[in-house]
Amino acid sequence: MKRAAALSALACLLAVTAAAPAASYAAAPAAGGTAAGARPGHRTATLLDEVPRRGVLRVCTTGDYRPFTYRDPATGHYRGVDIDMAADLAKSLDATPRYVATTWSGLVGDLVAGRCDIGMGGVSITLARARSVAFSTPTRTDGKTPVVRCADQDAYRTLEQIDRPGVRVVVNPGGTNEQFARAHLKRATLLVHPDNTTIFDEIIAGRADVMMTDASETRYQAKIHPELCAVHPDQPFTFSEKAYALPRGDSPFTQYVDQWVHLATHDGTYRAYEDAWMK
Repeated sequence: MKRAAALSALACLLAVTAAAPAASYAAAPAAGGTAAGARPGHRTATLLDEVPRRGVLRVCTTGDYRPFTYRDPATGHYRGVDIDMAADLAKSLDATPRYVATTWSGLVGDLVAGRCDIGMGGVSITLARARSVAFSTPTRTDGKTPVVRCADQDAYRTLEQIDRPGVRVVVNPGGTNEQFARAHLKRATLLVHPDNTTIFDEIIAGRADVMMTDASETRYQAKIHPELCAVHPDQPFTFSEKAYALPRGDSPFTQYVDQWVHLATHDGTYRAYEDAWMK
């Protein structure tokens, strides 16, 4: 009798335990939802399913960093290497891109808060950013190097030449350019210019002498402004990589984006988009 009762109790316990995962799954929020008590922006389902279902890929981008992302103030349309890549990624997910305006200081916060699905537009991988977001496989290598008036290109080749009293170094706020300048310049004058789309005009007009930014941007600006020269862009002061910022913890979506980047950077897709701007 005791044995029969014990077996009956064990059977009941196993039945309850087996039902628990199903009940837990049924109670989970729909894709894109947030579980009770979860941090803001934490998704309980993968964007790999959510984006095709919604038909829209939400892309956070600053729109001020050519050749990667540029918002035309007259039309509001976005263009650039990573804008083309965003359209390509969205198409692969049976979706269309929707661009969410952000700033360099706000990009990570916008992604963490769930206001977009991916951050694109010349985003550099940094350890500080990697504490809050994941990064895709890199699309290209880069590094900080000077851009100056061509008449001055021999005068600002080293950090020692740049970090002198009287040298005016212009930076855009909130990103890795400002961080690099503040970390390495102690004697030069630092000028913060809030509009990254017009910042190079400050050098052309003689109101600033140098800007240190990614070599890819110095090449592009030298291409469109004959007055400007990129200083040793093949040997920048630093090493960095460009990639796409992704929500932390969404492994299926991160793996998909990684595979897409791998294919795009090996089948000529990325090179074609970049060549259209850089050559």
